[in-house]
Amino acid sequence: MASQELAQKLQRRLQLEESGAAVEGEAEAVKGAAAAGEVEDRSCLTASAGAELSAKLCRRQDINEGAAQPRRAAVFNPYTEFKEFSRRQIKDMERMFRLYDSGRDGYIDLMELKLMMEKLGAPQTHLGLKNMIKEVDEDFDGKLSFREFLLIFHKAAAGELEEDSGLLTLAKLSEIDVSIEGVKGAKNFFEAKAQALSSASKFEAEIKAEQDERKREEEERKHRRAAFRELKSAFTQ
Repeated sequence: MASQELAQKLQRRLQLEESGAAVEGEAEAVKGAAAAGEVEDRSCLTASAGAELSAKLCRRQDINEGAAQPRRAAVFNPYTEFKEFSRRQIKDMERMFRLYDSGRDGYIDLMELKLMMEKLGAPQTHLGLKNMIKEVDEDFDGKLSFREFLLIFHKAAAGELEEDSGLLTLAKLSEIDVSIEGVKGAKNFFEAKAQALSSASKFEAEIKAEQDERKREEEERKHRRAAFRELKSAFTQ
């Protein structure tokens, strides 16, 4: 009886050991698969990081070689960057830019530029329009941002555009007479010299004028409301 009980215990012990070995084997297999997956994930991440780094290095090399321009921040201050223009001039340019930005995406693309030139009475060929954009397209995206639009007038004022340039034609026909502001006695903006007040004092004067105008309008509204109340009270008595 004792021998039979001992045999059963030994058999049970053997089964437990075999079962434990199987479980351990499965665990090792799972660990191995996880390790392999981790290695694969790391390889993918390394490859992705390598591709990103390679793209950045290529971009840097293009910038160094002059084949590309550094990306500029999406938000910029035109009043500080284009100090040769007054606040009113920049607002006029912004108004014109928004007028032809029919897609309301903050850019003037090829078709919108085509419509602009047609409206100005100086239609351009497809190649001519592409060349116009190319002259000021700093980020090579094939369309004009507001900053690049301002560059048209900046280059025109600095005499950096050829006489047959479509951009010079655009600037001349834009009806934005920047000679009115800042340059005394100038009949034409493109003939004007840099004779003006400093940008800081000019901006301060314009800001003060705008504030005075708002105060005047508010006073007029107050007087109208007071007159209306007096008239209303006269009828209610």
